[in-house]
Amino acid sequence: MGSSGRRLCTDGVPPPSALQSVNYNDGMFALRYAAVLALVLWIGGLLALGAFVAPAVFDVPAARQIPDNRVLSGAIFGEVLRRFYLVSYACGAVVLGTLGARAVLGPRPRPFGIRVGIAATMLATALYSGLVVSHDVERVRTEIGIAPSSLPETDARRQAFDRLHATSTALQLVPLIGGVLLVFWELKE
Repeated sequence: MGSSGRRLCTDGVPPPSALQSVNYNDGMFALRYAAVLALVLWIGGLLALGAFVAPAVFDVPAARQIPDNRVLSGAIFGEVLRRFYLVSYACGAVVLGTLGARAVLGPRPRPFGIRVGIAATMLATALYSGLVVSHDVERVRTEIGIAPSSLPETDARRQAFDRLHATSTALQLVPLIGGVLLVFWELKE
């Protein structure tokens, strides 16, 4: 002991009480919080788009008898969806990044490989839907030039549009279901 009552280091390493304490759990909490926030934004956004935005965007102009309301509604919802895809990509990057950071900083979240696989599949699906399927939907919609629903059900262009629309809708289930699973695991830990 020195004259000040503090222990002296004999090996050049300060005693543990002299080290600045960093709480490991604070960093992990911040990473988990960021991941859950990204998942909730992603899942909530998908639910809001399907349950509220799409019906309102298509129903209100139709009820007000706006000319070419289906074409206008499709263009508006297409733009909303395009913007939401950007949010989805960011959310996917945050989820994957936080999983990676947690694995590096220690201990890996359980089951790590499955979580990364789900998050990567969610992001890949969002990218495919946003960059490929949405582009194809817009191309077909532009080629038709009128509301696809105004064409006869046997028209090949309407059938192509309907297939793409169904594919786009089905693809949204992947991040929705995957996100619910990931939130469950985060809350379970």
